[in-house]
Amino acid sequence: MEESFNTEHEVGSELDYSPVSWREYFDQMQDVSVGPPDNMDVYRIYRAGHDGPLLVLLHGGGHSSLSWAVFTSAITSRVTCRILAMDLRGHGDTLVRQSGDFSTHTMSSDVANVIGACYGETPPPIILIGHGVGGAIAVHTVNHMLLPTTVGLVAIDVVEGSATEALHSIQNFHKERPKSFKSMDDAIEWSIKSGQIANLESARVSMVGQVKRCEVEKAGPVTDVVTDPVTNVLTNVLTNEVTDVVTDAVIDVVVERNEESCDQSCDEKSGATEVSVSEGQSVYMWRIDLSKSEKYWDGWFRGTSNLFLACNLPKLLLLAGIDRLDRDLTIGQMQGKFMMQVLPPCGHAVQENRPEKVADAVASFLLRHKFAEARRETRSSNSFTQ
Repeated sequence: MEESFNTEHEVGSELDYSPVSWREYFDQMQDVSVGPPDNMDVYRIYRAGHDGPLLVLLHGGGHSSLSWAVFTSAITSRVTCRILAMDLRGHGDTLVRQSGDFSTHTMSSDVANVIGACYGETPPPIILIGHGVGGAIAVHTVNHMLLPTTVGLVAIDVVEGSATEALHSIQNFHKERPKSFKSMDDAIEWSIKSGQIANLESARVSMVGQVKRCEVEKAGPVTDVVTDPVTNVLTNVLTNEVTDVVTDAVIDVVVERNEESCDQSCDEKSGATEVSVSEGQSVYMWRIDLSKSEKYWDGWFRGTSNLFLACNLPKLLLLAGIDRLDRDLTIGQMQGKFMMQVLPPCGHAVQENRPEKVADAVASFLLRHKFAEARRETRSSNSFTQ
């Protein structure tokens, strides 16, 4: 059966924008500590499955490992495999000391360190699967042979040419979106109506990893608020109390209407309207200000196409449109250096918008190279092997 592009969940006659727990899709959640006991970095991971190859899932910039939730259910229903999805540094619930270091060297080392902490020196066969920035990090991890048991690589909608051309628009996108929301439901509704995510089922679980609840400690003539990254508590900063120490951390307290990115009716429906902040009230704010990583953007993608082609193992490239192919990858694909599949138009959040189609493509890749076995209940109707 063809999947619905926008999976709608209704309560009565209205769509249900309430959040859904990770437990619906993963078996367990863990915080993995890396480094010396007195100076550890802590990485949030989600796991599923107990047998078969290990699929290490790396999310895109600004997202979290929960963007893989619906895909995880889809792929584990098709093949026998294990899943490890991790929040990259600065994202989701991962907490690291050098949270502003988004270099490919550091981020690919993070992946290797987390796998090492979970499996020691003999991890199972690994297939690295990355979306967007996560795809670039996966390519660098393989290219530098940081995980020797890696047997396959899947890059989703990460192409050097189109990514580099699109970099200039990223800053505008982050400036234009609402800075905060009245509730998690409003954040989920905005993600759907703005087009960031086109699949409501995925949005209900993945937006939890993108925004966080922040409490106002006390009422007052609030002008700005500071968010504590550890406690997630908002502290009022009165105009006469702002110091150089906190200036860089000051964030708008109101939920701003964004007239440039959405029209007024869209804003009203999505809850992106101004609200006042009083004692005990919560607002939901973005977990990461990706614009602060701007100096790393070019390094994420520059040379990625050739690095992808140079990876000496089976590779799959999934694209949301044929127009995303650059010259190097076009030539490499014609030479048969990697498998490629172009999915129906579905936007950049490919594994969220089309989780079943992505799972079909990944399952076919795993079975073709004998990395995994089809689940017994799907062997009689495994059309994804065709």
